[in-house]
Amino acid sequence: MRSSIAVLTVCLLCLSACAAVPKDPIPTVAHVDLERFMGDWYVIASIPTFLEKDAYGAVESYRLEPNGRIATTFTFHKGSFDGPVKTMRPTGFVQDHASNARWGMQFIWPFKAEYLIAYLDDSYGETIIARNSRDYVWIMARKSTLDPAVYQGLVERVAGMGYDISTLRRVPQQP
Repeated sequence: MRSSIAVLTVCLLCLSACAAVPKDPIPTVAHVDLERFMGDWYVIASIPTFLEKDAYGAVESYRLEPNGRIATTFTFHKGSFDGPVKTMRPTGFVQDHASNARWGMQFIWPFKAEYLIAYLDDSYGETIIARNSRDYVWIMARKSTLDPAVYQGLVERVAGMGYDISTLRRVPQQP
């Protein structure tokens, strides 16, 4: 029963990716060096999906496959740092090879959720992953904590993209 509910929920999430897009699409970064982007990213804050609303210690890891797909592992503890570990393994597909900044993220076949690299600092230390529907967003970093001024700057970028930041949730991370 739980499995059926989870599959149905993921299907609904994927279908929401097909919803009408606002008039002003979110611009992506000009270019992403995929090799540099691969590796671990701590989720610092997000407007979360229902699956990650109570996430602690969330980490998204990317690995570039020889076929060009991006093996993704998203891991977090549910409810607390001592809570059960949850793991998802979607596959990323680069959809814009000129920039490498527009991906489809597939949790179940054949649906691909939109995944836009809307911000990436020069050192590949912080990134913002967005969606044109402005329903979900993720602020991620290579370190588990960010300087408060850097964090505030990233939040302001998210607001500038047209997101309602009142729903932005800081994800608890252990230093």
